[in-house]
Amino acid sequence: MAKIAVELQRALKEREVSGSAGEAIARPLAQGDGWSVSDVICTSGPDDRPFEEQHCGISIGFVIAGTFQYRSCSHQELMAPGSILLGNSGQPFECSHDHGAGDRCISFKYTPEFFERAVGAPARFRISRLPPLRATAPLVARACAALTEAGNGSWEALAIDVAAQAIQLANDIDCGDANVPLNAVARVTHAVRTIERHADAALPLHRLAKQAALSPYHFLRTFTRITGVTPHQFALRVRLREAALRLALDDARVIDVALDSGFGDLSNFNRTFRAEFGVAPSAYRRLGV
Repeated sequence: MAKIAVELQRALKEREVSGSAGEAIARPLAQGDGWSVSDVICTSGPDDRPFEEQHCGISIGFVIAGTFQYRSCSHQELMAPGSILLGNSGQPFECSHDHGAGDRCISFKYTPEFFERAVGAPARFRISRLPPLRATAPLVARACAALTEAGNGSWEALAIDVAAQAIQLANDIDCGDANVPLNAVARVTHAVRTIERHADAALPLHRLAKQAALSPYHFLRTFTRITGVTPHQFALRVRLREAALRLALDDARVIDVALDSGFGDLSNFNRTFRAEFGVAPSAYRRLGV
């Protein structure tokens, strides 16, 4: 999203000017007894060496800009905007930026005891990522709005909602096949970053497939296999998150938000927004986030 990605681009530019190594900088947003939330901007790129780390507590990270590869145990996932990283306490992991520099995440951390009390379920995920799903779209939009200080709700309430929905969805989703060719990950990563930068533009499947040097059929299958959603679904959710943030941040007319987000007409925007967030755009603005 343009408003969210600007801070990441500024950090990447500063790194380029200074010539320093890539790094992840966490800015604390809120914390309580057993939970915390941080805004994490990482400026690492393909030339930076990844190091193995370990999750201290339960981790749930919303990717809101950029991409990276997340390796955990035997699983390797492409993390793209709208994806949700899942990490178990004490679990080793590695993040790398093999095919593009930088990412930004909203990171929720929990002690296992708090997590289990809050959601009434064991504090352990059996998968390492949730793809950009319709079910998680309202939570991601709420977190983005809160990050920009547009949210009027409590970070603690959001942290509990995030934990409850993440564990429920993680139990329902098929783990899938984590083994994909490295060149396929590179091609899909480049497509994801293209869509993220130009989500409001017309990016037909055949054009994305041509850029990836794949047939439309194989590109569609590969993109869906790696990201968990189709290119159309991914682009649509980038547009809708940007629209939701605009509705929370300013008083622009709904039709202007629709057109600026790449929707051709207001009726289509209203229908698509309601399907994603459960309410019409005007009602979403009145309710707040």
